[in-house]
Amino acid sequence: MKPDNSQTITIAGAGLAGALLATLLARAGWQVELFEKRADPREVGYEGGRSINLALAERGLHALRQAGLHEAVLTQAVMMRGRMVHFADGKTALQRYGKDDSEVIWSVHRGRLNLLLLDAAQAAGAKLHFHARLDRVDFAARTAHFVDERDGSTREHRFEVLIGADGAGSALRGAMNTLTPLGERFESLGHGYKELEIPPAADDGFRIEPNALHIWPRGRYMCIALPNTERTFTVTLFLPQKASDGVPGFDALPDAVAARALFERDFPDALANIPDFDADWSAHPVGQLATLYLDRWHLDGRAVLLGDAAHAMVPFHGQGMNCAFEDCVALARHIHAADDFNAAFAAFEAERLPNARAIQQMALENYLEMRDRVDDADFLLQRELERLLAQRHPERFVARYTMVSFRRVPYATAFERGRIQRELLIEATRGCSHIEDVDLAAADAMVLARLEPLHDSA
Repeated sequence: MKPDNSQTITIAGAGLAGALLATLLARAGWQVELFEKRADPREVGYEGGRSINLALAERGLHALRQAGLHEAVLTQAVMMRGRMVHFADGKTALQRYGKDDSEVIWSVHRGRLNLLLLDAAQAAGAKLHFHARLDRVDFAARTAHFVDERDGSTREHRFEVLIGADGAGSALRGAMNTLTPLGERFESLGHGYKELEIPPAADDGFRIEPNALHIWPRGRYMCIALPNTERTFTVTLFLPQKASDGVPGFDALPDAVAARALFERDFPDALANIPDFDADWSAHPVGQLATLYLDRWHLDGRAVLLGDAAHAMVPFHGQGMNCAFEDCVALARHIHAADDFNAAFAAFEAERLPNARAIQQMALENYLEMRDRVDDADFLLQRELERLLAQRHPERFVARYTMVSFRRVPYATAFERGRIQRELLIEATRGCSHIEDVDLAAADAMVLARLEPLHDSA
């Protein structure tokens, strides 16, 4: 479709995905109106409530390139080469994400990124409306009703097309679900998270290695830390909600005293770098972790969902934002290619829904890997063989993490190839203790027999 000045695309939610989509569509010539329930963070400051750190990888960078924003974003990011594993005995080891510094991920600040994207959307010509919470939708009349929660006043907005980028608690999804069942289901992980902070060192430098994502794996729970440009680290503790079988849970940590005792026992080197531990613990609530599944994302040509509104996921592959940004690029592409919005939304859903399901599953699996396996001898041997086979067969054997983070291979393809490769690695290392024990000729033969050459998406 070519942009039609008589039609306006309305977007609910001016977070990361909504602001990026508004930028892409406005730059393509569409009339765009963007509604957000909160105040303009460029005027009042960024409001917290969600993790401030995000991991930016190639899919997200590609989307930012389409909007001409990647260079501006990277000036505010910190490079992370790999996982710095903090073992229970106090030793550390860096497990690289990729082959070298051409394959890294970036720690970015959610608030600053949101400000940059809002400025870009406005500069592209989108109209921004704040203090406008979507309250209800009359799909027959194509009117959306917004509420200003400061005074309870309401506003009626006529729409041609309504896009939901309003997060996991999406009001648009709720409105669509009353008209046509979307197959909505939330699956709780049974684990929560609590955020803390490592401040800068006395000399204003980083207290620990800045170019890494730090992980303290402890079996069925873990702690991580991501760097910030302010030379701080955002520390996140992931625990079961309920303690059981000797595994701690948030229900067994009623106060900072109990929490400090846990850190003294399991994360002493992290605790040593959190001077305001008690205040941080008391100030930050326990966040919830869940996966949202839908069977449908669109309502003919009137409405469609993307990002967390369509497929919220747990954060353990660092792909929530990257996936949402990839959604934005795909939706803009389908709108450009289709004859009408119904066809565009149907094609978008057909492409993205199976890929969202795949990354949701990989995110769940990565939690198990991060907390249980990064310090496991069998896993480390398999990782060593994985790197070796990637060097020997670069067109066929590509590590799943590489496919997800450094390439734009469809998530569903990465998931299926990753399954095949995991089976191959287990088979090739069975009974082996060292890489020298592995029969490389047999491993090479398995790669050639089971894996076709890999091609990225367009």
